[in-house]
Amino acid sequence: MAQLERLRVFPVKGLDGIDVETARVLEGGTLEHDREYALFDADGEVFNGKRTDRIHELTTGFETATGVLTVETPAGDQREFDLDVEDDRRQAESWFGEFFEADLTLRRDESLGFVDRRDMGPSVVSTATLEAVASWFDELTVGSVRRRLRANVEVSGVPAFWEDRFVGDDAPIFEAADVRFDGVTPCGRCVVPERDPDTGEPTPAFRERFVEMRERTFPDWADEDAFNHYYTLMLIASIPKSDRESEIAVGDPVKVLG
Repeated sequence: MAQLERLRVFPVKGLDGIDVETARVLEGGTLEHDREYALFDADGEVFNGKRTDRIHELTTGFETATGVLTVETPAGDQREFDLDVEDDRRQAESWFGEFFEADLTLRRDESLGFVDRRDMGPSVVSTATLEAVASWFDELTVGSVRRRLRANVEVSGVPAFWEDRFVGDDAPIFEAADVRFDGVTPCGRCVVPERDPDTGEPTPAFRERFVEMRERTFPDWADEDAFNHYYTLMLIASIPKSDRESEIAVGDPVKVLG
């Protein structure tokens, strides 16, 4: 049976994600706590994994109930910041600024989050897709692929590349419980999936192998015209306004509507 296998949000854009059992859909159409905070440089540009591979050196956690962010460096330096407290947020941005040797500001957006596609919603992938991608590389595990691709919603009980069917002409939609997901666009990938999520080291020939295997295994049910290239994986969906402020939960049944 198709169901929500995992829900993951990324409280600080670019840093580690956390698994949650339930997630509220915000007024802006994204999931609560997803990219709620982000670091910005002196020019007002987002500072994340696309900008520096050093971001992979940090191990982070976040408590949604308290707003406490924990950070650990490779040297074992551990810090805690209560991001609900203004003074702690200022301390956090100072700490990150020193670590990355940059003039950084930590900002918060509780209504939408600092997602890349401001007019869209959660990202979706199937467990079988993660397993398929892991099988393309000798050194990759499903857990590593999951952390590289950074999806919000993971669906089990469906075949690999199931999420590809929801874009293009006459594409269906799906529901998780009673919350509707409309496919908007496939997710073109950046440099981040090419790196080991623990060390930041690039996987040799990752992009070339990925593109080769993606083209070879592209599913018959997908509309190829909806994909600009094969370095694409994951669905970016949209949740209609009528279904926002609802909750989805791990274990919710998923059904496809024509």
